[in-house]
Amino acid sequence: MRAEGQAHIDRIEAALALVRKFLDWDRAVRRLDELNARVEDPDLWNSPKDAEAVMKERRRLEAAIGTVRGISAEMADAVEFVELGEAEGDEDTVNEGLASLAALANRADADKVQALLAGEADGMDTYIEIHAGAGGTESQDWAEMLLRMYSRWAEKRGFKVDLIEHQSGEQAGIKSATIQVKGENAYGYAKTESGVHRLVRISPYDSSARRHTSFSSVWVYPVIDDSFSIEVNPADLKIDTYRASGAGGQHVNTTDSAVRITHVPSGIIVASQVDRSQHKNREIAMNMLKARLYEEEMRKREEAASAEHSAKSEIGWGHQIRSYVLQPYQMVKDLRTGYTSPTPDDVLDGALDPFMAAALAQRVTGEKVQVEDVD
Repeated sequence: MRAEGQAHIDRIEAALALVRKFLDWDRAVRRLDELNARVEDPDLWNSPKDAEAVMKERRRLEAAIGTVRGISAEMADAVEFVELGEAEGDEDTVNEGLASLAALANRADADKVQALLAGEADGMDTYIEIHAGAGGTESQDWAEMLLRMYSRWAEKRGFKVDLIEHQSGEQAGIKSATIQVKGENAYGYAKTESGVHRLVRISPYDSSARRHTSFSSVWVYPVIDDSFSIEVNPADLKIDTYRASGAGGQHVNTTDSAVRITHVPSGIIVASQVDRSQHKNREIAMNMLKARLYEEEMRKREEAASAEHSAKSEIGWGHQIRSYVLQPYQMVKDLRTGYTSPTPDDVLDGALDPFMAAALAQRVTGEKVQVEDVD
């Protein structure tokens, strides 16, 4: 096999190995057999809720296992095609086989990401919450840049974006904002974005044109539905109402319609000002709180399993997940995976998929993983 073809094969095999490891292949195959047997049991359909859960898990495993088996078979066919062309000295056949391997490698990388989105809440919509760090206008401007970045990423994927909460900065930018992103696997894609994001640039607010470092934090959690049972003790809540600021319309800005809920035991704070009705904002904020508590429990389980520290911590040095450097050179680097982009303008315009793919892969392997661009 020529070096070009072997490189494609290596990419395909690496993608398939990652999916097999993520699925725990032998266990997944056995589980699919069990689910297929359950579907044949008429008693299952006496409970629509149980039947729906079984069918959902079955579809997920069928798709992932089918992807691995299908790509493996196509790779074997393409390799045989190349080898046949080489044996007969038919350059056109060789080139056709190499083109098939190249296309298959790209597909394997894309399908790999889809297969990794198999967590309990990965298919859900998501909240993305952004907070400016210390540093006044600099950090508040950076927080607004992040808000635009995630909104652009969602729009490029065809997702819908709703602004839930928005606190304007003192001179420019935002102190905080929360958006709800609606779309298939929105949480699964975005969940690895939680953490502190660092920006290095020549400040547009510094008359001396000095280089500044700014920090903002991002927190991502799923929009959960009634199938997730989360109990909240009303005695644990501190509920405040206030006048909304920023986007929202004249009525929202002139009444105390916004609601902020603090969960005292955990210190979690959520807020909504998206609606004119205080009652509706309270309902939205309660749903956000339940989602945060659910995400917190998932994070604790993952930490216990992986013995890794949480990315949520003080907004500042030492707790970053990604650096965006605009001066003196241009680069965006993820400090967890090592994935780097030389085009920060593209990243800030929403080109986040390769970073997300690398982070999803690292969750499976625990190692830095080479990731090709994902369309």
